[in-house]
Amino acid sequence: MNHTPHITRLSDDFRWPGGRRVAVIFNIAYEAWSDGQAPGIGPMGNVLKPGFFDTNAHSWASFGMVRGIHRLLDYADKRGVKTSIMVNGVLAERDPDTVKSLHTRGHEIVNHSWGMDVIPVYFDEAQERENIRKNDEILTRVAGIKPSGWISPRGTGSPISSRLLAEAGYLHHGDCNDDDRPYVMNFDGQRIVGIPLTMDVNDLPTCIRYGQGPRHMLDTFVDTFTAMREREHVPLMLDVTAHTHVMGRASGAWVYDEIMAIVAQHSDVWVTTREEMAKYVLSQTAA
Repeated sequence: MNHTPHITRLSDDFRWPGGRRVAVIFNIAYEAWSDGQAPGIGPMGNVLKPGFFDTNAHSWASFGMVRGIHRLLDYADKRGVKTSIMVNGVLAERDPDTVKSLHTRGHEIVNHSWGMDVIPVYFDEAQERENIRKNDEILTRVAGIKPSGWISPRGTGSPISSRLLAEAGYLHHGDCNDDDRPYVMNFDGQRIVGIPLTMDVNDLPTCIRYGQGPRHMLDTFVDTFTAMREREHVPLMLDVTAHTHVMGRASGAWVYDEIMAIVAQHSDVWVTTREEMAKYVLSQTAA
């Protein structure tokens, strides 16, 4: 297989179904870390001495599995919104009932590696292939459906991730940030859609990296959404991303709900999942 893909980008006159110009995807990041690992960030500002397990950050992140996923799903279901949910393989071991329910409730399951500490850029080719296979197997077995999409932890695939995913039969991945519309990567006839994980409306950088309150994300969404609809003329996509351990809390989940309510008022916007977007793009572009 050719390791350098032929890339087809969408033209300015491309439109989403029904002639719509703007598409919105609601993502939920349902995340966990491998056994014995904790996130490198947490609610405490002072960093522990090297070599000590951060029990505070570990407990903070565990909220996503205990409460956060259920709160965000309930809001999405109430609004009738089908989301794309990034799921770590380790959660299929720890919380199989919830992982299974994601598909039965109509949401898309996106393979998100084994754990948030298992990042493809660290692997050689054999290790990366095995990580894809391992997660694909457990998510398919537990959820009852094979994932068609992949997003690496921190959106950081390896230089060969897109090729390996195309070889494994994946339709889309989100390890790219170089466009504000999806594009097709063709590896000798094996096509995969790069769907940028747009970061404009994402609770992790907003609330954790930059320390803003949840309402800041709502304001950013409103400003971005208005600009896309009223000032632009090209096809665009916008991700609205909530992490179960960040905005899965009552203090922030209301923002996710409020954004869904705002989007629902605009019939000229295509609300979709990453899988639906990938299938549409592939159907509209030459093989």
